[in-house]
Amino acid sequence: MKKPFAKRSLGQNFLSDLNYVNKIISALDPRQSDTIVEIGPGRGALTEKLSASGAEVIAIEIDRDLVPLLREKFQENTHIHVIEADVLDVNFESLLAEIPNLASSDPLCVKLVANLPYYISTAILQKLAGQRHLFSELVLMFQREVVERITAEPGSTERGFLTVLVEAAFETKKITDVPPTAFRPQPKIWSSVVRLRPKPASGVDEESFTRLVSTGFNQKRKTILNNLKPLYPNAGEMLEAAGIDPRRRAETLALEEWITLSRQTGDREV
Repeated sequence: MKKPFAKRSLGQNFLSDLNYVNKIISALDPRQSDTIVEIGPGRGALTEKLSASGAEVIAIEIDRDLVPLLREKFQENTHIHVIEADVLDVNFESLLAEIPNLASSDPLCVKLVANLPYYISTAILQKLAGQRHLFSELVLMFQREVVERITAEPGSTERGFLTVLVEAAFETKKITDVPPTAFRPQPKIWSSVVRLRPKPASGVDEESFTRLVSTGFNQKRKTILNNLKPLYPNAGEMLEAAGIDPRRRAETLALEEWITLSRQTGDREV
């Protein structure tokens, strides 16, 4: 079967450098007792090595031209399950329940790995944050600027809504940068690999927390007070009760301050 070309519309760049494939494998540390969800397996370079560990691999691929290639390549491997789907439409909990002969559906043994295009980075991180209870860890590759953004410290101009969302949901560790030469075709930008380990619930309503943080970063040049006032008429009182100077900008707030501020909205965890 002829190999399909990478599709620009899907942001496809296939990782071909085995050095970086092995770094991702090492970071994920697949084991025989694991179930591994792989988003965007491409031509299966990573899939094959994941399966070699004895783990069950659920490979989710959106490209209808790649799906038959993957199914033919792994047709004799009963530990690899190729699913044709848009990951943004996938309910991971239902998916894990529907796949036969999984090694385990225990969250302690379910991992996720992905090479994700820039255009879905925010949407997929929001989705994964909401379903993080299903996984023990996630190893993700993004455009380098996305990883710089989600690991930005308070006070950094890179810090934004996505930073706080990820920080609230995961312990984050950058693993490595990946040069354009590691891919075929070569992109114009660098990528980075990051490992995310889920945190337990913080005790605040997550939907309300997300709304608060999104509103706080609505216009980064404005103060936190001016950003919050349109949605929270009592924003001044909220900030005072949380011990936060209303003249500060959203990017200066630490995660703990966002959580404290969220508790002032009156919303409770559901």
